[in-house]
Amino acid sequence: MWQEPLRTGKYPLNPRCYEAEIVPTAILNLNWADAVSEAHHLDAQLQQIVAKSKEGFVFKIDLQVQIHVPDTKAPRVISMVATMRNLVNEVLQAAVGNHFRDSLQSMPAIRFIETRRQVQEEAFTHIREQLEQYQVETKGVYIQDVVLPEDMVTVLTHREIANQEIETFKKQKAAQDQRIEMEQAKGTADMQADLARSKVGVDIKKNNADARIAEATGEAEFIRATGTAKGAEVEAIGLARARGYRAQVEALGSNATAIVNVVTALSEGKVKFVPDVLVAGGGNGGALDGLAATAMRFFGNGGGAGTLAKPPSQTIVEATVTKTTTKDKDAPTKS
Repeated sequence: MWQEPLRTGKYPLNPRCYEAEIVPTAILNLNWADAVSEAHHLDAQLQQIVAKSKEGFVFKIDLQVQIHVPDTKAPRVISMVATMRNLVNEVLQAAVGNHFRDSLQSMPAIRFIETRRQVQEEAFTHIREQLEQYQVETKGVYIQDVVLPEDMVTVLTHREIANQEIETFKKQKAAQDQRIEMEQAKGTADMQADLARSKVGVDIKKNNADARIAEATGEAEFIRATGTAKGAEVEAIGLARARGYRAQVEALGSNATAIVNVVTALSEGKVKFVPDVLVAGGGNGGALDGLAATAMRFFGNGGGAGTLAKPPSQTIVEATVTKTTTKDKDAPTKS
């Protein structure tokens, strides 16, 4: 092994002294699939990675790994693996296959499908760390395809159909909700005139109610003020009368004061306590008394025929008739 490798070019070598190992220094694409790279054929023995999920589903993975061997480090790589085919078939094959089998056995198949990108990034990190020990650079790790078992494909298909139906129902529900909102808005717009009239009516009734309340409040205040004034007036009149009665009692005495006030009350009152016509007889001439009363009413009316006028108020007529008894026929008659 030369310490300093020969760079790109043509060199005379003695095949009896030296054995040349061709090392590609460009980026190599290695496919774990049925396809083979025609440029170098280093991946001719690589096959699809067969892995088993946590539930027992077995599926195959098509993988592509990009590696690069720097020309300055080629002697060290060859010193460790002898040939590039050994690097691919022994070192790289073991690192890639073991990583995917170990990772997927502890992972549900659905999770692997849903987190495919994350699994790919974890595989890139693992393979890069493994190849760095051999002075080989890792440029990329890509999961090309995942071949799922038929049973799992059926389950996933049904699940996806159910999910799509759920989304469809959600969209339909949203459309119906939007339609309901549109109908409500349309109904509200159609009822704007009625709503405006109703609102105006409510305002009018409210104003009328406020006016009635204000009127009732003012009337109550007026009654309260009037009652207070009348009460004060009655109180003042009562006090004045009391002082007057006290002065009359002091001047006339209690009995005279009572008589004076009774007469005053009777004179100021409108109730008649004396009959309009009073006819009193000295004997038992009831018919005569009635005839006298009728005559007084007749003459009080002016003597008109057929009518009797109401006699003037408080007219007192007193007649005394003395009848001659049989025992005193010669005695004079007084009327």
